Amino acid sequence: MNKKTSGFPDLPSSLKAERKGDIAIVTLARAEKRNALNDKIVLGLEAFFSAPPDAIKAAVLTGAGDNFSAGLDLSELAEAEVAEAVHHSQMWHRAFQAIEFGKVPVVAVLHGAVVGGGLELAAAAHVRVAERSAYYALPEGSRGIFLGGGGTVRLPKLIGTSRVAEMMLTGHVYSAEEGHALGLSHYLVENGTGLAKAIELAEHIATNAPLTNFAVMHALPRIAESDPASGYLTEALMAAIAQGSDEAKARLKDFLEKRGKKVERG
Repeated sequence: MNKKTSGFPDLPSSLKAERKGDIAIVTLARAEKRNALNDKIVLGLEAFFSAPPDAIKAAVLTGAGDNFSAGLDLSELAEAEVAEAVHHSQMWHRAFQAIEFGKVPVVAVLHGAVVGGGLELAAAAHVRVAERSAYYALPEGSRGIFLGGGGTVRLPKLIGTSRVAEMMLTGHVYSAEEGHALGLSHYLVENGTGLAKAIELAEHIATNAPLTNFAVMHALPRIAESDPASGYLTEALMAAIAQGSDEAKARLKDFLEKRGKKVERG
């Protein structure tokens, strides 16, 4: 998509982006390779999520074709010196951190293969919607490699270190239902409905106060990893900053005067 008309950064042909109101839909567009992740895609993800247009308030990340992503494109895994390999892994870290700690919340749509680096990418999103076709695996053990896209940091927080170890050691493949029970997805929907559900969620997220979305993305995970005393103080400071904003005051006034939306069961 042309940067002049979309406001989006220039992206490789294997990564598509489109705007739908306040949200962006970013698509891994390498269906013929099961959306295997190469350097061009990873750098494209970093470019997009590091600098989305100001008008974008949330994003959806999905994969073209039958799969979200089958992981690292092993055909590009050339022999390299240790230092070079470390730098390559750190490039993936930067790209996925641009998603997790970027400017907008990201909802991922998981279908078909969510394997290896594809699962590492999914773990960087803030909300995950899985279709029943999704399946999860970490086959690194059988391939003589190791996770390099931040999975050893993010995945244990979702499903526990022991489960990540089991997946890497055995190569066990988990179904969408099993993955949902483990905590790999937040929503489980029928095949073909994941994108619509993700768009619905992203459009709702886009209506939140921007400062609250920022706090959820940037403060919450750091509070959770800090010692209790530091966490409580950071929480108090963030709460004071958020509720002191003009937008928060207006929203609270609307609620108290019965103009705001009440919480209801879905």
